[in-house]
Amino acid sequence: MNRESAPETAHRPPSEGKTLFRAWRHGDLVSDILVRLSSIGVVVLVGSIGYELWTHSAESRLAFGLRFLVTAQWDPALKQVFGALPFIQGTLVTSLVALVIALPMGLGTAIFLAEMAPAWLRQPVGFLVEMLAAVPSVVYGVWGLFAFIPSFVFPLALGLRDSLGFLPVFAGPVFGPSRLAASLVLAIMILPTIAAVSRDVFSAIPQAQREAALALGATHWEMISQVLVPYGLSGFLGAAVLALGRALGETMAVTMVIGNTLDLSPSLLHPGYTMASLIANEFTEATGNLYLSALIEIGLVLFFITLILNFLARLLVWRVSRRAAGEVRV
Repeated sequence: MNRESAPETAHRPPSEGKTLFRAWRHGDLVSDILVRLSSIGVVVLVGSIGYELWTHSAESRLAFGLRFLVTAQWDPALKQVFGALPFIQGTLVTSLVALVIALPMGLGTAIFLAEMAPAWLRQPVGFLVEMLAAVPSVVYGVWGLFAFIPSFVFPLALGLRDSLGFLPVFAGPVFGPSRLAASLVLAIMILPTIAAVSRDVFSAIPQAQREAALALGATHWEMISQVLVPYGLSGFLGAAVLALGRALGETMAVTMVIGNTLDLSPSLLHPGYTMASLIANEFTEATGNLYLSALIEIGLVLFFITLILNFLARLLVWRVSRRAAGEVRV
């Protein structure tokens, strides 16, 4: 029988029922359903958190409106007046300063572990760096309050005030607990996240990129700084996004070392407040409905700030990845 006379049924695709049964039997359909449900569940979870915060902060939003975001008075006892500006300032200042400190340190640690450390040292140091992420935040707070502030932060603050006191960020009297102390503790806490993710990014870069750079006469440092770092830039920005998210929401360690004082001065040497530390300190003391609603609105503001900063960071990562892909195609 020649090819032309072969029955057409031999070339017919399997029926829809058989395809569905095969997908179910081999797990394709099950895995597809589970993955889709998981994705939908994440969206529903985030939406439900925002909805609950929005509905339970209604009384505060109706009472103060947008003034809640730009006023600094917080008087739950006498006047029942609430403003979130000092807490927003403290959260953004401590998180961004911590990121500025931790990002180069984490990237340098990742470069050492992935490109420079000998084999016998790479694994122990990497394990110790990852162990920093497993330390509970309350332990960081106790260590920061009783060891780190007296031995390091206080002398550093004195030196910054004496040498750079003409700058507003280092002006004024020196306190132990301060925004500077909170920023440094946060930097230590987010350092392992940046280092671990960045090390994985370096490990994922093809070896051909290193060999090509070295073959063209680049030194080891030129290969790292001019080839590997630009190649993995989107991954490093992703690490910074994860670290910033943790810094914004960190509670216990910051509560113990920041001083918990209403202060709108720009000085890092002064005590301050963050939104998370305010909620931790005062939520159990909130007796009136307006007081409780104001604290929940603080949580809502922190929720939206986290979403907005993560959205902007993801947009930056997308633009960097797109630009890098365009350069590769060229």
